[in-house]
Parts: sequence; C-alpha cells; structure tokens
Amino acid sequence: MRHRTFAAVLLVVCAAGVVTIVAAATPSWPQWAQNSQHTGFLNVKGQDLNRIVADIVYDPLVPKEQNLNDGDLLVHYQVPLVDGNDVYMESKSGSYSKGQYATQRWHQNRFSWVGGTLTKVWTFDSDWVAPGSQSDFWEPVYHAVLANGFVYDPGLGGTIFKLNKTDGSVVSRINPFDVIDPNVFTVSPLTTDAAGNVYYNALMLQDGNQIYSKDALNSWLVKVAPDDSIQFVSYTTLLERRVPAATDPCYNVFGESSLPWPPSKDAKPSQVTCGLQRVAINIAPAIAPNGTIYTVTRSHFISRYGYLVAINPDLTLQWSTSLRGDDQIPGDYFSGGYFTDGCGVPVSQGGWLPPNGQPNGCRDLGPNGNAIVLGRDPATNRPGGGRVLDDSSSTPTVAPDGSILYGAYTRYNWAQGHLMRFSASGQFLGAFGFGWDTTPGIYQHDGTYSIVIKNNHYSELGSYCNVSAICPEDRDATNPDSPEEYFITQLRPDMSVEWSFKNTNTLSCSRAADGSVSCVDDHPHSFEWCVNALVIDRQGTVFANSEDGNLFAINQGGSLKQKIFQQLALGAAYTPASLGGDGKIYTQNAGHLFVVSR
Repeated sequence: MRHRTFAAVLLVVCAAGVVTIVAAATPSWPQWAQNSQHTGFLNVKGQDLNRIVADIVYDPLVPKEQNLNDGDLLVHYQVPLVDGNDVYMESKSGSYSKGQYATQRWHQNRFSWVGGTLTKVWTFDSDWVAPGSQSDFWEPVYHAVLANGFVYDPGLGGTIFKLNKTDGSVVSRINPFDVIDPNVFTVSPLTTDAAGNVYYNALMLQDGNQIYSKDALNSWLVKVAPDDSIQFVSYTTLLERRVPAATDPCYNVFGESSLPWPPSKDAKPSQVTCGLQRVAINIAPAIAPNGTIYTVTRSHFISRYGYLVAINPDLTLQWSTSLRGDDQIPGDYFSGGYFTDGCGVPVSQGGWLPPNGQPNGCRDLGPNGNAIVLGRDPATNRPGGGRVLDDSSSTPTVAPDGSILYGAYTRYNWAQGHLMRFSASGQFLGAFGFGWDTTPGIYQHDGTYSIVIKNNHYSELGSYCNVSAICPEDRDATNPDSPEEYFITQLRPDMSVEWSFKNTNTLSCSRAADGSVSCVDDHPHSFEWCVNALVIDRQGTVFANSEDGNLFAINQGGSLKQKIFQQLALGAAYTPASLGGDGKIYTQNAGHLFVVSR
C-alpha cells in the first residue's frame, strides 16, 4: 500500500461547521535542482530581471580563493533554498588554503524578507568540513535540504543535523555510525523525497587530507525517515562481484611518450590498481516517483570505471550499469564502450576532432588502421565511455518517462563530456556531446518533455592531451569546423537538438563598491556557462548564470528574453540557481547571493 505524507496540515472550520483540511504550503525550492528527480522546474512564472533586490556576501574568502587559483573560483556552492518568505543559504568563514579545505568553516543561515529587505534571522555553525585540497579536486559542496518542517544540514563524520527552522537550534544529530570519525565525510547534497525521507552519501577515507595516495575504506547511502530512524547500506556490499574489486587491475591511458594516440591499431594501455568502488563526491541521490534511488560510483584510483546504480527503497540493489561500457560485451576490450565520435569521425558526422594526422587529431595509422580505430577514444583505443570525476557536481536527473540522465566527463572531445541517457532498467539509450559538471533540467510540455543543459565548447586546452605540440590549445585554429562557443541547449528525449542560445558577449565587467560597472572587451569567443543546476519556470523560460557575470533569462525557442549583470566576470564559479514561489530569482556570482525581481 502506498502512503503519502504531508509535513503539516491547516484545519479550517467553515461557518456551516464543515471542517476542511488544506495541505500546508511546501517550500518552493527545498533541495538541489528543486525536487527529488532533480528536474530544476517550478510551476510558477519567473519575474523579469529588472533589478537586484538583495546582495549578500556569503563567501568572504573569494579574493583569497581567486588569488591562489590564477583568478578562478573553483568552488561548488549550495543552491539557495526557498520556503515562502524565508531563504536558507550557506556561508563560509575561517581561512582558505590550497593545501587543506578543512581550514575553512561552513555555516547554514536563515534569511527572511522583512519590509522588502532580505534580513538574516540566524546562523548555524556546522562542524562539517570538506575532504581534500585544491590539489585533489575543486572544493566539494556543502548542501542542506528542507524537509518535514526542518532544515537538515551536513555535519562532521558522515552525520547530519536536524535544525529548528525558527531559531536554528539543533533538534537532533543523526549519526548512522557508532562514533564520529573525522575521516568519514558527508559528500553529497541532501535529497528528500515526497514522504520526507532524507538521503545522502558518506565516504570513509584513510586520510581525509591525502585523498588519492591511499585507497578509500568504505562508502554508504544513508536514508533517514521523518522520525529520525536510519537505514544505510555500504556501496562495497551492495556492488560486490558486480564491479572491479579494490585490488583488481583497471586499464588506464597511454603515456605521453607514445603521443599522438593511439600508438597502434591494436594497442592497449597499461593497467593500474582500481581501488575501492565507492560513491563519487557531490552526487545528490535522485529519487524516482516509484522510490528507486539513483546514484553514481567510481573506482577510487581511476575515474574511467564508474557506475550508475539503481537502489530499491529498502536499500537493496536493483541494478548497476557501467558508464565505461564494460558490461556490454564482457571481456572484449575493443568492443566495449558507448561513444563512437572519436578518432577519424568528421565534425559533419558527429565527431569532434580534426582529421587523423593533423594537430589535435589522432595518430594517422594509414587506410587500414584508420578504419579499425574509427570513432575510438584516442587515450584508450576503444569506444568512449563516461568518466566520473570528483571535481564534478553532475548529478542524476530522472525524466518523466523514467529514463535517467547523467553528465559524465570525457577528455577527448575537448573536455566537454557527454550527457548519457539510460532506461529505467539500466540500458544505454544515447548521449549528447556535452555533459561536464551539469545537472540537466527538464521542461514538460505538449505531452512530451525537453532536456535543458549548458553546452560549452571549450578552448584553451588541447583536444585530448596536455602536450601542446600534439594538442595545441587554440581550438579555432586547428579545428575550425568545431570552434570555441558557449550555448544553453534544449534537447528532445532522443538527445537531438531542439534549439540553442549562444552567448555572444565579449565584455569582461566588474561592479565597484559605488555600484558603477566597468568593462573591458577581452573575451572574443565569449564566456562559458557556469551554472551547474539551472532554473526552468512554467513558461519554459530558462534562467542560467554565465561566467561573464550575467544572469540570463532565455525564451523557449532560444531567444534572449533578458539579462542582468551581477558582480564580476569570473572563471569557473559553479553556481546553481533557484526560484521562489513569488517568481523571484535567487542566483550567485563571486561569493554573493543575489535576488533578482521585476
């Protein structure tokens, strides 16, 4: 029997004595990508982008973070959580160090609209810390969720706090483990389903400050019921004998000494120890309407061995599917994989690289060899597969037809990655040639649905390697059929393009303390989209941040509706957006929370 739970009800007694039960208003944006399917859609009309009505600095460490990272801001931030008149947002303090993220401190804040001003009501000081350092991966996300009338917030040792919304006090600390071990980390945004269950991932390391020098020890999916009861399962136990064991060998990539790749038509790269198959960092579990939980794992030492995992509501395994494609033809190295858009495939036929033998192209193996390696990933000499990077904040999205979308990384297509689509039973259904660090949105309309993603065609790096003599950084010069460009793109369910909006702004701007804006024309190819979880309103308007510092509103069909400049043109700030029930847009730029309205 299926039960439906409401967080609260309001009883209204009519004059005739009839009692009417009305469900209390639910938060308009309670979690990552709005809902447990992560569709990024809210059935309200977003307001026009006429003015900034709030500007709150939540990360005062940004100047130091930029200074130590060549001007870039390599941080993943929480989406602003909106609940009626209230907004919940992270803040940071402490000090920033490239050598250890844990020198910082993270806080959850409640703001409320008072007389037209977004006013801080309380701050909760969490003891959560991010694992690792800048040398390991970009800063992981600290991310709360609104559920059951409470705020659930990440804590130390794989725990979470249940906070009173009124004053931020701790109602309970929820700990799945016997002790609070500082080498266990809550490593995902928290997700809540329609019944108020809260889900998250935890990871146990040997040394939280030396991530990849030692193997991981364990990882878990945790499920917390509204009454604080806990279920959890180890991914090691869940996936036993279905994935490479920690000590098994995994194929790596060819060495730089053998460039250009592949070295020969039958070449295989060397192997390395796989390491523990464990949950990936920053993966918010997605929950389908039937209760199936979707998440992503990877081998600790090599990102090329990742899995999309489907878990039943009772935390037993439903299925797991290799993102690399090893389970398509077991034991056949050259026939595994999913993508055939690599070596030798012209851009006009869906490929990404220049012809073999040219700069940024694969090795020219001659007529016979070329036919054999056609379409392969040059780094592995096999059809391409999705990689799972801990730098990423890609997270699964469940489409209305039950299929699952995941933005995986691939290097050989200029580091654009691929958006992969799988059926509800785990079969690969297709891919689109961008997927890196993005959670796709879903717009339902006219009896079908569309998929909305950022679609960055990067430059300033080689096509598939980091040696400029083989893979020159200038994409336009070496591959004019596939130039540097930056789009928001809408796809049909079959992954074909419906429309694209191209950012053509070339001005790098900044806002001074007095509100004035100054600009320099220094980006001839425009700016990439930095949003990693966008907003879609009931009219299908797409709201997305760009690295040029603007918040864009894009109409269905791909025309510009409006844009508004925020604070700073800034490299690589990974900033999700959200939408209030009144249509205000909550957005981020340079460590500032901005609220935009008509």
